[in-house]
Amino acid sequence: MKSSILTCISKASVIVVLLCTINFVLAVMYYMSQSEGKATFLSSPLSRARGEVVTAISNITLIENASESPEVRNDEVPTCLETALLVGPLQVNVSNPVTLEMVQKENPELQEGGRWKPSDCVALQKVAIIIPFRHRDEHLKLWLYYLHPILQRQQLDYGVYVINQNGETRFNRAKLLNVGFAEALKEYDYECFIFSDVDIIPMDDRNFYKCYSQPRHIAVSMAKWGFRLPYYQYFGGVSALSKEQYMKINGLPNNYWGWGGEDDDVYNRLKSKGMSLSRPNGLIGRCRMIRHNRDSHNEPNPQRFHNIAHTRKSMESDGINSLKYQVVRFEKNQLFTKITVDIGRP
Repeated sequence: MKSSILTCISKASVIVVLLCTINFVLAVMYYMSQSEGKATFLSSPLSRARGEVVTAISNITLIENASESPEVRNDEVPTCLETALLVGPLQVNVSNPVTLEMVQKENPELQEGGRWKPSDCVALQKVAIIIPFRHRDEHLKLWLYYLHPILQRQQLDYGVYVINQNGETRFNRAKLLNVGFAEALKEYDYECFIFSDVDIIPMDDRNFYKCYSQPRHIAVSMAKWGFRLPYYQYFGGVSALSKEQYMKINGLPNNYWGWGGEDDDVYNRLKSKGMSLSRPNGLIGRCRMIRHNRDSHNEPNPQRFHNIAHTRKSMESDGINSLKYQVVRFEKNQLFTKITVDIGRP
């Protein structure tokens, strides 16, 4: 009896040892498979969940990397900070000679036609600078020398258009400005228009060449007038009108041949449409005018007072809607676009 009991115990021990051995082998196989990432174990619900988490993390990493690519960054370019690059009051010396080569060397990033816009931020406005012109090449060089750096520090998306009156008939500043408006819009979707005489240079880059909610008079206080506004209604020298403001007054008059009157006509147009002038203060609005003799064929306009008195009657039919001209020559260089036009005669 005793021997049979021992025999049973011996057989049970063998079975226990055998089962333990089998369990050990299975455990070893499990951990080996787990460490090697076998597909068999990833088929369980928990393992599949782990696989999905890894995929999600990989996708997040890809998205983050994509956000660093230029294509995505272009959709998230910040708006330019208005005053980030400004320096304030400027020294303007108009007695030093300037060449176009000097200006081009100082402004290497200009595109053909005198175009420029910021590369690392979105410009606040798209601005066309319109200059009425004839026989003023030395003044133009000085204007380009000072204004291109100012406009770039103001971080504008801008182009410079010099509208040259062909022939020797009496000068018509306002009609040339109308031509500039029409021609600039053929090239780009400008939203703001700066109408500037070629002989006026701002003395402070905080005097922005951009548009505001109301028409903007930029050349507020000039040295030749002791840095004072000559009279409140004055809208001459340099002014800014948005496209909407310009169209609301039917642009500028076409019938002012010779010097004087067109600025007061524009002021009357603005008032008749319920608009008022905005201006920088007298210090920021300081400008220097390049001294010169009166141009030939730009004698005072004898009809100016009569025309001003009848602005409200004439403005609906005399302006951008009645503009007629012929382009004689269209030239682009690195500093400006020059458009020579035949605007007829008085």
